[in-house]
Amino acid sequence: MPSTMPPAPAMTRRSRSAPRRLSPVPVLAHLTIWGGAAAVLALWWSDTPSVVGPVGWLTGAGRITGLLAGYACASLLLLMARVPLLDRAVGTDRLARWHAMGGRYTISLACAHVLLIIWGYSLESHTGVVGQTATLVLHYPDLLKGTIGFLLFLLTAIVSARAVRRRMPYETWHFLHFATYLAVFLAFGHQLSDGADFVGDRPARLAWYTLYIGAAALLAWYRFAVPVLRVLRHRLYVAEVRPEAPGVVSVYLSGSRLEELRAEPGQFFRWRFLTRGLWWAANPYSLSAAPHPAYLRITVKASGGHSAALAHLQPGTRVLAEGPYGALTARRRRSRKTLLLGGGVGITPLRTLFETLPGEVILIYRARRPEDLALRTELDGVAAARGAIVHYVVGEPAAYSSPLTARALRGLVPDLAERDVYLCGPPGMTEAALRALHDAGVPRRRVHHESFTF
Repeated sequence: MPSTMPPAPAMTRRSRSAPRRLSPVPVLAHLTIWGGAAAVLALWWSDTPSVVGPVGWLTGAGRITGLLAGYACASLLLLMARVPLLDRAVGTDRLARWHAMGGRYTISLACAHVLLIIWGYSLESHTGVVGQTATLVLHYPDLLKGTIGFLLFLLTAIVSARAVRRRMPYETWHFLHFATYLAVFLAFGHQLSDGADFVGDRPARLAWYTLYIGAAALLAWYRFAVPVLRVLRHRLYVAEVRPEAPGVVSVYLSGSRLEELRAEPGQFFRWRFLTRGLWWAANPYSLSAAPHPAYLRITVKASGGHSAALAHLQPGTRVLAEGPYGALTARRRRSRKTLLLGGGVGITPLRTLFETLPGEVILIYRARRPEDLALRTELDGVAAARGAIVHYVVGEPAAYSSPLTARALRGLVPDLAERDVYLCGPPGMTEAALRALHDAGVPRRRVHHESFTF
């Protein structure tokens, strides 16, 4: 086991590939999701000869919302199964946004389903809402488990609300989010036991089983089995921890057959360090050096308990890595000219792209103070080696600061509107940059960014 890593990452040969066409995968994914929803509505339509009176309308609406909520649960699992085809073509953060939006729809549909069914059955049986609820939960097949699943869904919705989410560590939120899997498992049985559209309809039951078993298989394979198999095959471990700037360290990881991971510049892994206090959480950190057959490197800023603890990792610590993930790669490039716009530790994926992207590349690196410019020596070396331009913008001292506006960006990059822009930084900086790029006339399709905010 080596005691130290190379003094600096070796320069990587730049890709000579031509700009690529837009992938059809995002459009096909949307069509598939909405096509499945249409099939679910068709199932209800075929099993409903007529809708009569308030009871019929209420229970019919309850059946529709229940079917759509059940279908949405399986779709949400598929979106976050980390299937490589979806992840590379769509992007992890974009999938996460789809998942978050779908989660809101799913909770709304589930709530509507519960209320409509209880209301409709109460009118039909001429009983009170409370009494009817007790009858349904205690006497209908699998509905007690379904109720527990529904309550777990509500818990997940509460902890995922933005106001609550911002008040808890990422590791806690991530752990609580696993309750969704249990909620789906508990709710699944009552769909087939009590759902009028499945009772006596064998093809519909088979289709539902296929949907859920397929989603569960993909989830189990890519989220759990693949990371374990990679631990056994690649035997990743911490080789060295090296300080880069105040509160910023680089972690060098070595192992076996690292080239078989097929990681690309700009991508990230979810890293689980198998040591006390860190083993239970898998956090996303981008590669800060181009993938090398002998080692991988991440550069992390202490912004919480998990990231701060990485500075104290001991060489030899075993590592479980999920990935590579992310679509912030050369695949998104549309032109031969590129601007890389990074802020703070968001420089990490851009550092690899600065070295490897072909064509004419300009890097703008923003930080609060000069000493916060992590990897500056490496960036200067890359710029000199490839004849590229790097601009450093700091907030302090004020004489060197520059607002993040369209005018300021055009002052540094006059042909800004002709370039692809890769963007990575803190949320506030990213939002300001997106507004400035829009005002500068950069087409939205040429702005590429990923966010790890949760």
